Amino acid sequence: MQHQAATTAIQQANERLKGSLPFGDTRDFADADRGFIAALEPGVIRSADGRTVWDNDSYAFLAGEAPPTVNPSLWRQSQLTARQGLYEVVPGIYQVRGLDLSNMTLVESDRGVIVIDPLISTETAAAALGLYRAHRGERPVTAVIYTHSHIDHFGGVFGVISQADVDAGRVQVIAPEGFVGHAVAENVYAGTAMGRRAGYMYGAVLERGPFGSVGAGLGQTTSSGEVGLIVPTLEVRETGETHTVDGVQIEFQMAPGTEAPTEMHFYFPAHRALCMAENATHTLHNLLTLRGALVRDPNVWSHYLTEAIDTFGGRSDVAFASHHWPTWGAENVVEFMSTQRDLYAYLHDQTLRRLNQGATGAEIAEDFPLPPALEAAWNARGYYGSVSHNVKAIYQRYMGWFDGNPARLWPHPPEAQATRYVAAMGGIERVVELARAAFTEGDYRWAAALLDHAVFADAGNADARELYADTLEQLGYGSENGTWRNFFLAGAFELREGNFGTPTATAAPAVVAQLTPEQMFDALAISVDGPKAWHLDLRLDVTLTDLGVSYSLTLRNGVLVSRTIEPDPAAPALLTTTKPRMIAMLAGDLSSPGLELSGDESVLPALMGVMDAGDPAFNIVVP
Repeated sequence: MQHQAATTAIQQANERLKGSLPFGDTRDFADADRGFIAALEPGVIRSADGRTVWDNDSYAFLAGEAPPTVNPSLWRQSQLTARQGLYEVVPGIYQVRGLDLSNMTLVESDRGVIVIDPLISTETAAAALGLYRAHRGERPVTAVIYTHSHIDHFGGVFGVISQADVDAGRVQVIAPEGFVGHAVAENVYAGTAMGRRAGYMYGAVLERGPFGSVGAGLGQTTSSGEVGLIVPTLEVRETGETHTVDGVQIEFQMAPGTEAPTEMHFYFPAHRALCMAENATHTLHNLLTLRGALVRDPNVWSHYLTEAIDTFGGRSDVAFASHHWPTWGAENVVEFMSTQRDLYAYLHDQTLRRLNQGATGAEIAEDFPLPPALEAAWNARGYYGSVSHNVKAIYQRYMGWFDGNPARLWPHPPEAQATRYVAAMGGIERVVELARAAFTEGDYRWAAALLDHAVFADAGNADARELYADTLEQLGYGSENGTWRNFFLAGAFELREGNFGTPTATAAPAVVAQLTPEQMFDALAISVDGPKAWHLDLRLDVTLTDLGVSYSLTLRNGVLVSRTIEPDPAAPALLTTTKPRMIAMLAGDLSSPGLELSGDESVLPALMGVMDAGDPAFNIVVP
């Protein structure tokens, strides 16, 4: 695919940023390299069928000075996050970094090793454990700890343990309270839409290099192997809980509603080491991730960081997290966590102050200077989250999508609005002419707004598409935020090459298998095509023999309602099956054995006939 060079305007903007930041401060590089033992050679991981699921070697271009097509601050961050290998945090605690979006941490125990956060994929987790064992010996895994409910912290669990290990009591699996429910719901309820947008966010189809993907700020990208989930055997419920796991004492702090709905920090007294999960990393994190999620609470986030400082700060010689590199030295640990705490608190408090003065989210985000100390702190830079979209997220959390202006209460949807704007501006040729002038002047944001209307009014207009792609490309070249860069460049890719769909599975079978019956029926309700079902008024009772529970499903007014019941032989239709077979049925398998239907046999086909599956290739940058 052809790429445009960085324009003079982008090169000048990148140079100005370079002059405003302390690039002479190389402490992060020293910390990122500290304790290095060995890299995985080659840094490529494949699935059993030979498919590449991770390729860290493709980032070997990240050397020397930033090229004109990459923001120099993002380039620096990507040089750090692309480092790969086994590292000693302190004697007895090791990390494998650079083999997935997240880190795997390994804590040596009496009989073996405790694994913290087994990455996204079975294959990458197995490779990480293999690298550790190659240099520390064949220690068995005696426990797994999930720090929180995002898939990059549990999905690779089958690469380090098996369900049989857990069932036999050989391995303990520890997680914060509510882990399974949140882990499953996030990947199923809105999984199709999130997965499609995640392809943009992580640059799934972008070439690796100065014109394409350089990383996502939090890590390089996501692996694409097999995803699994093993249900915890121990849920941590209260701050202050202490558990001894295979001879290792661990003190826990609950931190729900922060970076994840359920999350926890924990401390290893024997090592004076603190794990901060994903709540203190070397970037401003997301309060609303661009792939989509519930808005996170920066106020709660900052309070839990304060609690962590007060509880562990004076007795921690090192703090490490599920991403990036550790921070060593008691004073440095407190300073690092305090900077992170101040960052989230400042975003929260100042956004609220200004919205109470009548400013909208977009207005606040456009003019939101950070305190000089935060502006200059590398760990507070917006490589993954950004000040701009986080401020808008805080506004959304408190005020919703409507900014109070009645003209914006009921606008036309994008395609209808675009047609009207284009007509009002004198036709699509005139809109492209105005956009070209804005592009020439370096006003790429205005050019993109104009061309968005042009393409939504006439998606086949070659001039509009070409200029729009060029515009998004320049916006990507200037972005300090890794996910912004990926979004801009992914949009340019689709304008030039077409829709790339969702490259990775949104709801892995092992995750779907953990749905509770209630979640399973919720997922079914989400799939009902309401208008198509308006005329239906039906009831289907379901007995899940493997669980010994029965449910009544009613569909009325396009709404599917489920409730737990005692078995009712007089039900108009009764489906007797197992939970796994029910999940297969919801995926479309109505013909395999295992479904026993009695009563009105027309009810089940009628219900399944109004199911409307999500579209993993819906359009984003074109109508």
